[in-house]
Amino acid sequence: MSIPPATPAPEPEPEHATVIGPEITYAECRQCGTLIAGLDGRYSCGVCGWVNHHSEGHRILPRAEDDTNRAAGDRDDNRLG
Repeated sequence: MSIPPATPAPEPEPEHATVIGPEITYAECRQCGTLIAGLDGRYSCGVCGWVNHHSEGHRILPRAEDDTNRAAGDRDDNRLG
C-alpha cells in the first residue's frame, strides 16, 4: 500500500484578488460543548449564550466606510455621539 504524495500548499493570493464573502465555520461551544456555526470564526451559542470575542475571527471585519452599497454623502445615523 503506497501513500499518495502530499499536495503543495496553495500560493498566497495577490492583494488585488477578488474578495470572497464570509465563510460559515463550525466549532464546539467553549462553555457547553454544543456544535455551533458562525461566520469566519465568530461564534455565538444559542443554547447557553456564550460568545467569543470578535478579534478571534479569521479575518478583519469591514468598516462601515468600506460599504460599496452605501450612497455617497449619507450620514451614518448608527454612530453614538
